Amino acid sequence: METTKILIGYAVYLPIALFLTYYVSKTLFKNSKVYMLDIFKGREEIAFATNKLFETGFYLLNIGFALMILQMNLYNDSYQLLIEKLSYKIGAFSIYLGLMLFINLYFFFRGKRKASQAQVVQ
Repeated sequence: METTKILIGYAVYLPIALFLTYYVSKTLFKNSKVYMLDIFKGREEIAFATNKLFETGFYLLNIGFALMILQMNLYNDSYQLLIEKLSYKIGAFSIYLGLMLFINLYFFFRGKRKASQAQVVQ
C-alpha cells in the first residue's frame, strides 16, 4: 500500500514538473528572441544560437532540480498527507521556476543595457 502511494506521488509530480518546465521555457525563450537580436545587433545566427544555449541550460537546471527533489517518504502516511506533500513540492518547484525566469530576464535586460551602452560609446 505504501509503495502505491509513492508511485502515485511520482506519477502526479513528474508530469506536472516537466510540463511547468516546458511551458516556462517555451514562453521565456520564444519571447527572448527579440532581446537577443537587439543584444547582437540583428545578427540572427548568433542571437538564435545563444538563445538556444540559454534554453538548453534552463532545461538542464530545472529538470535536474525537479529530479533532485523527487524523493517522497510516505510510509504510514494518509492520502491527505500525499496531497499536502505534492502541493508543497509542486509549489516549491513553481517558485524555483519563477526565480529562474526572473534571473534569465535579468540577464536579458543586462545584455540589452550593455549592448546599448556599447552603441553609445562607438
